[in-house]
Amino acid sequence: MLAGVVFALCAGLMWGLIFVGPLLVPDYPGALQSVARYVAFGLIALPLAWRDRRRLALLTRSDWHEALKLALVGNLLYYTFLASAIQRTGAPVSTMIIGTLPVIITISANYFYGHHDGRLPWRKLLPVLLLIAMGLGLVNVAEWQSANHHGDASHYLTGIALALCALICWTWYPLRNARWLRAHPEKNATTWATAQGIATLPLALIGYLLVSLQLHTADPAFTLPLGPKPEIFLPLMLSIGLFCSWLGTLCWNEASQRLPTVLVGPLIVFEILAGLGYTFLLRQSWPPPITAVGILCLLTGVVLTTLIKPAPVIRRIAKK
Repeated sequence: MLAGVVFALCAGLMWGLIFVGPLLVPDYPGALQSVARYVAFGLIALPLAWRDRRRLALLTRSDWHEALKLALVGNLLYYTFLASAIQRTGAPVSTMIIGTLPVIITISANYFYGHHDGRLPWRKLLPVLLLIAMGLGLVNVAEWQSANHHGDASHYLTGIALALCALICWTWYPLRNARWLRAHPEKNATTWATAQGIATLPLALIGYLLVSLQLHTADPAFTLPLGPKPEIFLPLMLSIGLFCSWLGTLCWNEASQRLPTVLVGPLIVFEILAGLGYTFLLRQSWPPPITAVGILCLLTGVVLTTLIKPAPVIRRIAKK
């Protein structure tokens, strides 16, 4: 349990970088940032795949199909939606929407997957979820008040819709990924992270080509293939590809193999907290008091959730 929580914390600290990445290169479309990040992820995975080729060879065709689906939904689509939403609404509003993930994933996992690993008792879980929801509410109220909502209304509403699409993708991904890992305890978490990187690479290369063609048509002044600031864009994508994609996925896989699926939801809070922390570092300011209280509620909720023991799974044995 403790090792799983530590791995989830490490994943959250790395995944939090995705909330500030789009703000560092605002001139780059979200779709281009997404495909570039996962081209970097796939290229990083290539030498790792060669080193781990024996265990990768043990994966079946259905395993590779699963890795491909996870790569498409949890990697390319999620980050495309999120980066585009952040650029349209700003980091605070997008973080507010994505910040509901801990509650949504926990409820979904307890409802759909509780019969596999044990269901957390609702009478114990709901008060903790309310505490987490209150913390998210406090953080997001403060961020909403400080956000600038001026501009094109349709542009802003499109950003809200994109953030909701990202929310759906990232609700599906950790539950599906955790379920696969729990069902295959013999598989190595590092191997599975590398497999997702390999599965992502061809999709990302095709996506980069398509996005580049679209940009060349819509905005001929945009410098291709690396944009107007390659000295920032290239190392940023490589860093996000390494830390957020491969290493973050590796840590999350390790956590998913050690923890019941119903616990992955609350631990997503670490990603939200890290994103907020990095945002305040970028702003060079301290969080306001209401945000600090919200963060305290979030941390308390996570700690209390990990102390709840899942109800044992009762399996019926068919009579002869």
